[in-house]
Amino acid sequence: MTEIKSTQAIPAAGPARPAVAPADLALKLLQPMQGLLAAGESAEAEVISIKEVLQSFQLTLRLTLTNGRQATVETTSPKAATPGAALLITAVSDSRLMATLQPGHRQPQSSIDLSQLPIGSVVQGKVTASQQTQQDGKLLFKVVITLLNSPLAGQKLNVESAMPLAPGSLITARVQGDQSLAFVPLSGRLDQLVLGQQLTAQHGRQGSIEGLLSALGSSSALPDQLRGAAERLLGLVPDMQQLGDAKTLAQALARSGVFLESSLLRGEASNLPTDMKAALLRLIAQLPGLPGGGPLTAAQAGANLGQALPAFARNALGALGQPNPRQLAQNFPLSSRLLPNADEEADLEILLKLAAAAVSRLQTHQLSSLAQTQTNPDGTQVTTWQLEVPMRDQRDIVPLQVKFQREEESQQNRKDKPETLWKVELAFDVAPLGPLQVQAQLLQGSLSSQIWAERSGTAELISAELEHLRQRLVTAGLNVGELACRQGTPPQGPRTSLDQRFVDETA
Repeated sequence: MTEIKSTQAIPAAGPARPAVAPADLALKLLQPMQGLLAAGESAEAEVISIKEVLQSFQLTLRLTLTNGRQATVETTSPKAATPGAALLITAVSDSRLMATLQPGHRQPQSSIDLSQLPIGSVVQGKVTASQQTQQDGKLLFKVVITLLNSPLAGQKLNVESAMPLAPGSLITARVQGDQSLAFVPLSGRLDQLVLGQQLTAQHGRQGSIEGLLSALGSSSALPDQLRGAAERLLGLVPDMQQLGDAKTLAQALARSGVFLESSLLRGEASNLPTDMKAALLRLIAQLPGLPGGGPLTAAQAGANLGQALPAFARNALGALGQPNPRQLAQNFPLSSRLLPNADEEADLEILLKLAAAAVSRLQTHQLSSLAQTQTNPDGTQVTTWQLEVPMRDQRDIVPLQVKFQREEESQQNRKDKPETLWKVELAFDVAPLGPLQVQAQLLQGSLSSQIWAERSGTAELISAELEHLRQRLVTAGLNVGELACRQGTPPQGPRTSLDQRFVDETA
């Protein structure tokens, strides 16, 4: 896959002018036909590259024969042709061809249909033809892209680019409002199809990390080298009361494991000893009898994670539940999933299953964050961070799930002062309150929030304390809008006008 690093807009080419008469293009083969077509036989062809040579043009054609076989031939022509043009080729002799343009609907389109590809849509395509030309003394590349997704999948788009794009290159681009495409670097955005597959697969294997932590805390017969890795992992779990401090909460979020890869890319190895995902990988690497067992660095463990999960573990993880649709994997919060009989005395095989499931849960959060980071049709850029922090509630370990979203107006829609909307969602289940979910939004210093409690008594208790919460938020310098508490759970799917969150007023 060729990576496109430029983010320069690529304007669509103007109305295509016929480069040849409908049935008047004589071609000369640079090499003999070698039995591909006998005299009088025909085949469909596509122009995949054009190069001007002296007073003629060198055309590379991709032939599709009647038996479905494809072949590439080099020809010369006294006249130019349009890149990506669909032709009907007839062999005149072993070295000469006649070409006829196919009907117009077979030709590349010269404009973007914004009714089917709204502004902000992300499209993926494959470069099928290109031509290098000169315009105002500068190099210009005429390129044909075959769309691979969207309602226009299979159709060809004729565009102009200031950078060379080799035939066969795969690209991802965003539709702009001026009939142009802006490339999205593949290093900054995973291919959407692969992302969806990976998200579904990881969600099908994931399990709650509290199952592993509880098993490690109650196991009395761990090998010495495994006991050290287990103690380091358990030492990363803060008490719930400690998370009331803004600094401690920020540290817990930073070492939750979802930022491990970015830390490695920046060379920040000093953060690895306190990273939750790195600690999980070290634990897996220390399990006896595994390939490459023994102490490993977090980077080595991450690179060898596939080797550290033998077939029996992967098969056992599949028993956690069948793979779910991608949308289910993006729901917030992730449902609690524990291995059957995980509350019994855990042997090393069960610990491996639990640890691998915990890694998959972290990776589900990471992939879900990527999947929800996007540009809306109106150009608003939405960035999502979703993570999970285990915390101690007396003798129990319970997860705190957090999702942050930042919405920034597009450059075209911005006024004198850019507006950024922050959204936060929390989900946790602590005794005796029961399951709680909090939604809030912060815009220009104004905070609105809504709390959902599944137990009626908890909903009544929180409702009675909302005025006290409002006073503390105002004291912290915030303008407070609606604060409400409801019994039940937030509706899934499209959000209502009030997206809300709970915020520590000292943060």
